[in-house]
Amino acid sequence: MCEIYEQHPRGHPRERSEERALRGVGRMKTGSLSRAEGGAGERTERGVGQGNLETPEDAGSHTRILRRFASCRFSPMSCLVVLSALLHLATASDVIRIGGLFDLSDERQEVAFRYAVDAINSDRKLLTHARLSAQIEKIPPSDSFRGSRKVCSLLKTGVAAIFGPQSGQTSAHVQSICDALEVPHIENRWDFRLTRDEYSVNLYPHPSTLAKAYMDVLMTLGWRKFCIIYENNNGLIRVQELLKDHSFQISLRQLPTSGDYRPMLKDAKKAGVTHIVLDVERDNIFTVLKQAQQIGMMTSYHNYFITSLDLHTVDLEDFRHGDTNITALTIVDPENPLVQQVIQDWVFGELRHGRNVENPENTLKNSNMTQPKSSPPLSIPQTEVALMYDAVQLFAKALDDLDRSRHIDITPLECDGDATWVHGNSLINYMKWVQVNGLTGLIKFDSEGFRRDVTLDIVEMSKEGLNRVGKWDPNSGANYTRTYSEIQQGIIESLQNKTLIISTILVSPYTMLRETSEQLTGNDRYEGFCVDLIHEISEIIGFNYTLKLADDGNHGKFDQKLQKWNGMIGELLDQKADLAIGDLTITYEREHAVDFTMPWMNLGISILYRKPTRKPPNLFSFLSPLSLDVWLYMATAYLGVSLLLFVLARLSPYEWITSFPCREEEEKSMENQFSLNNSLWFTMGSLLQQGTDQQPKAVSTRIVAGIWWFFTLIMISSYTANLAAFLTVERMESPIESAEDLAKQTKIKYGSLYGGSTWNFFSSSEMPTYQRMFSFMESQNPSVYTKSNEEGVKRVLKGDGLYAYMMESSSIEYITERYCDLTQVGGPLDSKSYGIALPPGSPYTNTISEAILNLQESGNLQKLRTRWWKQKKGGGKCEDDESKSSSKANELGLNNVGGVFVVLLAGMGLASVVAVCEFVWKSRKLATEEHASVWTEMSKELKFALSCDASSKPVRKKTQEQENNGPSYLSMNTYGSTYTTSQYSFSSKDPIS
Repeated sequence: MCEIYEQHPRGHPRERSEERALRGVGRMKTGSLSRAEGGAGERTERGVGQGNLETPEDAGSHTRILRRFASCRFSPMSCLVVLSALLHLATASDVIRIGGLFDLSDERQEVAFRYAVDAINSDRKLLTHARLSAQIEKIPPSDSFRGSRKVCSLLKTGVAAIFGPQSGQTSAHVQSICDALEVPHIENRWDFRLTRDEYSVNLYPHPSTLAKAYMDVLMTLGWRKFCIIYENNNGLIRVQELLKDHSFQISLRQLPTSGDYRPMLKDAKKAGVTHIVLDVERDNIFTVLKQAQQIGMMTSYHNYFITSLDLHTVDLEDFRHGDTNITALTIVDPENPLVQQVIQDWVFGELRHGRNVENPENTLKNSNMTQPKSSPPLSIPQTEVALMYDAVQLFAKALDDLDRSRHIDITPLECDGDATWVHGNSLINYMKWVQVNGLTGLIKFDSEGFRRDVTLDIVEMSKEGLNRVGKWDPNSGANYTRTYSEIQQGIIESLQNKTLIISTILVSPYTMLRETSEQLTGNDRYEGFCVDLIHEISEIIGFNYTLKLADDGNHGKFDQKLQKWNGMIGELLDQKADLAIGDLTITYEREHAVDFTMPWMNLGISILYRKPTRKPPNLFSFLSPLSLDVWLYMATAYLGVSLLLFVLARLSPYEWITSFPCREEEEKSMENQFSLNNSLWFTMGSLLQQGTDQQPKAVSTRIVAGIWWFFTLIMISSYTANLAAFLTVERMESPIESAEDLAKQTKIKYGSLYGGSTWNFFSSSEMPTYQRMFSFMESQNPSVYTKSNEEGVKRVLKGDGLYAYMMESSSIEYITERYCDLTQVGGPLDSKSYGIALPPGSPYTNTISEAILNLQESGNLQKLRTRWWKQKKGGGKCEDDESKSSSKANELGLNNVGGVFVVLLAGMGLASVVAVCEFVWKSRKLATEEHASVWTEMSKELKFALSCDASSKPVRKKTQEQENNGPSYLSMNTYGSTYTTSQYSFSSKDPIS
């Protein structure tokens, strides 16, 4: 019977187990999650640990039994007993050895490796005819020589694959040996190499995939300027894709090797760094964050992105309540049922072997991935630990598929020999082709053997721990699962009962000291538009606040010498304040330094100047309705029409009439009424809307008269209408009407607040006018700039029209409501807005913007403006002159119409002078005719003119001598004492003038 067994084709159990490993026919298929879960369930019932693992000692004992049975000379009963044992061994599963290389201190991966082997052996759907045996060797980190010896030792025993190690230097030597002997080498570590060896697979996501994930998440978060803090050169390799993207503004800082990172972090804080990409080893994450917390870089305004996939294994308890924004990526999903089941099995297995652990459910409660301090080492696996478990699963799946297609023999190999494993190439190809659902998700490789198609969870720190807020995959990028309203609600909740420090400066009416005799403290000391505005916002959101005056009293300007900001902006950057509110203009330079909410007031730069003086009335203001050109044209038309009428009247026969028709025919004559004097008189009478004795009779003269009347109708009507406006509306005279007027002159000085937004506008403007104005302001000595707006207002009041001050239009509106001598000149020079400033990266920006929008839509913002501009602090004191003048006409004084009296007096004087001239001329003529002296005739004529009772004057008769000598009048002594109208007649054609 023993001899028959010696000739059994199965032969020695150990030798045949090595010959029969990896056989069977099958096809490629993906791994099943149910298989893994089923295997885990069986493992729980059968026991975990090393109960199902066959050791080399067990195999040796089997060999000794067979050898003793082959040479036995025992009794038949003894042979039967030994034969039954051998039959049991012959029908048992074959043993397939796999080698694992681990660091001396890396117990987690070793345990994961053992539990993965046990899970495969417990799963009867995988490798049904074989069992895996874990051959574990421990080597010091970076000991390549010892690692090579351990690999050769494992290959001599006959292994189907080598797993590990974690050291990159040692792994390279192991890889070269496996490539030479064509044995699969399976890694689970981060490797910066962009190529894979022929017989190597690495389950860690490809570096280019992780770099794309980093970039997508940062782009989604809106990061554009950040600092990369790295530990070693491997960190630079991990973030090199970020460095290549020119859309990011990146600064680099390397952690010192001393372990004290505070000096470097302080420098980063002084540089205004608020967004940090942290690339350090998992064991150093807590140390870096703790030291950053000690120097004040773990506030709600700081944002951290951790490149490590193991942030969920770091103790973050000290940072949960600091409101610091910490974001990371993880590849292990704690909500995955497979992960939960495997963790439970591991913990129960550890308890079975006498290790103290707590209930694992506490570590996964509410999807909180943050471990309590008392959490067991395997409560949530690290990425490399989970990848080691998945690597064994992937190997078993590929081996099972290959075993179904061919007969596989595992042979011992010598490192210094030429023999290779003939099935190694097929097995490594199967590993690259199969797909398995593991602890790190779906495991599959591309055509190049890289694991590029992975799904990563986006996690963020909250008061409860790390919460999953989204997912990333290569096709759709970063997708956040929470909505915008959920984000804002979380921010509002974090602000509840939180006290914010608010920086401001004293500027009316925005922030002012309350005028009272009582001793006030805290926020009660201040009042103003901005004080009420921040109070309304705090009521909406629910936070508390403390008002604080800026130390230097400035808005905020970048000092080129000191390379830092001053004023309220500087306090935000130095984290001395959470908000800055006041007449703080949103500018391009400030926007790059801090964050601003939506504007709560829109305005522009304008000019504050003294009100223009009233123009003194012109004595001849009645001439103002028509320009000088029109008056000249009217005078020309008057003369032209008069001459035309005179000529046409002499040409037309119908204008000549018979004078004295009762006379004899020989004494009759034809007369024309439109002499030159009468023509001028007729047109003048028509122009002044008066009548004359002369009336045109011919058609031609009537046409001229009609057109002239129409012309005078329009002109007089226009003159009358315009005269009313000119006489009733007072004219204001201002030397400047716009910024262009200021730029064209040098008599009136002008300036602005030095270093403010107005100063920045002129200093950076590219318009020639504004550049010329800025050059003028810079060249003035003494300086035209002021240290505050109040100083500028005082200079305008005292400048007596020789100084203009440029400031925001809203402030000018407030000032002109209280100083009636001041006004705004021209329109706004630009368009700008006031906003609330916050530190860069502040999470409260959008929340406060929504509160401002709420106040704007409800009308409360306008009510606040009306209260502080027109009601409080002397508002509404000055009435609007324009509306006043439009509602009530000004009464006319002598200064307005005095010119008309001057014209009247001038006309009367001229008439008197002409009358005197006529009197003297006629007296001289009579004296000549009467052969008397001029004085005698003048006295006679004057005596008669001054006798008020005589209203008629007789015609002087000519003597015979006068008739012979020529026409003459009677002597004045022929006048009687009384005269009647019937006695007054002419003796010739010439009437007495």
